[in-house]
Amino acid sequence: MGTRRFGRVNWLGLYTLSAREVQRFLAVWTQTLVAPLTTAALFIMIFSVAIGTARGDVMGVPFSTFIAPGILMMTVIQNAFANTSSSIVISKVQGNIVDTLMPPLAPLELVIGYLAGGIARGVMVALAISLGLALFLGIVPQHPIWALTFVVLGAALMGAIGMAAGIYANKFDQMAAITNFIVTPLAFLSGTFYSVSALPPVIRELTHFNPIFYLIDGVRYGVLGVSDSSPWLALLVALGSTIAISVLAWNMFRSGYRLKN
Repeated sequence: MGTRRFGRVNWLGLYTLSAREVQRFLAVWTQTLVAPLTTAALFIMIFSVAIGTARGDVMGVPFSTFIAPGILMMTVIQNAFANTSSSIVISKVQGNIVDTLMPPLAPLELVIGYLAGGIARGVMVALAISLGLALFLGIVPQHPIWALTFVVLGAALMGAIGMAAGIYANKFDQMAAITNFIVTPLAFLSGTFYSVSALPPVIRELTHFNPIFYLIDGVRYGVLGVSDSSPWLALLVALGSTIAISVLAWNMFRSGYRLKN
């Protein structure tokens, strides 16, 4: 196979792939950055106007304040997933995925490169929404390090899921099915708009098997200082889930599953 002459890590190739993934969403920033901010603002406005005035406090904070971190994280994970999944599936459909697979990049370098784009997009969206929450609702993170940690982990987890989904899907309708029937339900049924303590016992227990619940709960703790579960447990679940899905994506790149047909 020849000798790898650029060292144990292909830093130039890794940087190039990461830069491409970041520049890819920055090139259409109105769609990838402004649109999610508008959607998040509409969610908060509608729930605040339609329900907020009639709904009492949730976990000791006003309802409009309670849902803000959940909407922030929901927006982050949707954008991180979209960034990696769309990049891979579009390359497969257009037939130029070979341009990414032919350079001397190891499977781990491919995983990190794609994740860099998803994490960058997720963090940018999170920072923009956080600025809006501070300016218009006066919501300032109580534990900013915790909040940032869960934002990065959330973007990494959904970026890894997006990679696996993009490799698996051969057509846009398969990608849409994964988004509509897996990603969206997991996001909406994870405590974004409610506290899981209000759910029936069986549904509450099932919710604890949803890793996105821990991401939203962790960000809620970082922003508001309140949560349904321990932030340390949420950190452990989020980290373990991210590693597990990243290993899956690494193995798919390594084996060439649905990439080298």
